[in-house]
Amino acid sequence: MQQDDIQHFLKRYFQTNECDIVEDDDGYMTVQLSIELDKELMNRPFYWHYIERTGGVPAPMKLVLITKQNEKTSALNGERLHFGSPRLHQIFQSAQRHGSYIRLYEQTDASVQSSIPLHPWLGLNVKISYQCDRKKDQLLSLGLHLITGTIVKQFHEKLQYLSLIPKIPDYCFTISPIIKPVSGISRLQQYIKQLIERDNHTWAEEAIARWKEDIALLDHFYEEIDEKPECYYIEKEALEEQYKPKITVSVINGGLFYLQPRS
Repeated sequence: MQQDDIQHFLKRYFQTNECDIVEDDDGYMTVQLSIELDKELMNRPFYWHYIERTGGVPAPMKLVLITKQNEKTSALNGERLHFGSPRLHQIFQSAQRHGSYIRLYEQTDASVQSSIPLHPWLGLNVKISYQCDRKKDQLLSLGLHLITGTIVKQFHEKLQYLSLIPKIPDYCFTISPIIKPVSGISRLQQYIKQLIERDNHTWAEEAIARWKEDIALLDHFYEEIDEKPECYYIEKEALEEQYKPKITVSVINGGLFYLQPRS
């Protein structure tokens, strides 16, 4: 999932949580929050306590979320979302709480009254975090066909253009998976590991170089002291915590999707 895919993710997230999409344009969207999401995202406990105590009419907030910089959005007064922004991180956490797992079926043409097979796909949305004294997050949406083992990227984006429902449609039947979901998760984990291994890790090498420079500076400061004080070791440990390269992979959400076969 790239920067351009953030808006697709947001649209599905807000629709799933029963919020009205007031505007959905290139690079931004305006969302009327539901009461539940206002309570969760907007940090207004005193307001909601007052409304519930007095029986007042609730007024959930409206958000303008900007996902791309262009001529139109430069004049907007809204929140700019990018990987690493606090609001987007908050929404990812909310998505994990509300929909860590889902099972959906593709809606078929009701006029076709013949048996239509639906193939099982395992979908995972994951966040890869590259951390040192700097941090970069990357979203990855993968789909694994549980019959053939085919893996496709930007799976979440492909789902945006399909009509998905929680119950199997009439005149449809599901194909039993050859690859079990647990095995499918292992395959996707291995795929992600290979992607990371093939990635450019110059960022880690540069972080280690900065780490060594600061260690050298610290050692120089204490070089005339034979028995190093405790603060020396505390500072040294803090430098390791700050600079040591780390890569973490966390699952945002996932699910089983039964889709019509496509050529």
